[in-house]
Amino acid sequence: MKQVIAVCGSTQFWNPGKSQPYEEALRQAGIQPIFVSPGGVVPIEFTGLLLMGGSDVNPGRYGEAPHPEAGAPDNTRDELECALIEDALERDVPVFAICRGVQILNVQHGGTIIQHLETAERHRVKSHDPGLAVHPVKVTPGTRLAAIVGDPSRLDVNSRHHQAIAKVGGGLRVVARDPGDGTIEAIERDDKRFVVGVQWHPEDQACRDARAARLFEAFAAAIESGRSGRLTVEHRR
Repeated sequence: MKQVIAVCGSTQFWNPGKSQPYEEALRQAGIQPIFVSPGGVVPIEFTGLLLMGGSDVNPGRYGEAPHPEAGAPDNTRDELECALIEDALERDVPVFAICRGVQILNVQHGGTIIQHLETAERHRVKSHDPGLAVHPVKVTPGTRLAAIVGDPSRLDVNSRHHQAIAKVGGGLRVVARDPGDGTIEAIERDDKRFVVGVQWHPEDQACRDARAARLFEAFAAAIESGRSGRLTVEHRR
């Protein structure tokens, strides 16, 4: 199976049970996840990087003071993920970013975050079922994301976020938006083997929705197309 690093939060910010949907979606696509947290051992070699949901990125990383509605930052996770993103991009290791993941991916490219959406309730599942779709997104034709999910270009997605991308980072492009309020819902990078980020949670839909599952399958295919990466950053423990 293809081995990828998936970054969890520090102990005070992460419940181990939150990893299960990601693990199931990855395994369904033939990917072996290795979950790592700040302070833990990060494998020297890996074939892909999954950036998962979690706490808000520290706004200091994009030059802003915290909004009153912003959550407490997990600085050690921010530091680890930024180092891993930089390393993965340098060596063209596939990156798949989800929710918080797409936000920190954007920040690492020099972008910024809307710290609290005025339409936040529109983007939150209001049911015990985290896979329930709550709003549509419109995918831009001719993009990698469009090729992955196929027709139609509208997706009904699940969300549970109160932040979103503001200024898009250098090298990234917007490939999906919420047609209702214009929120950026997905980004990608064209000059790399696979750099795709989505604001919703396909891991909660992959077992029931073929289009959500295709995101993980495309990630797996990108991993298969290249050689193993070797970690060169200093944040291995």
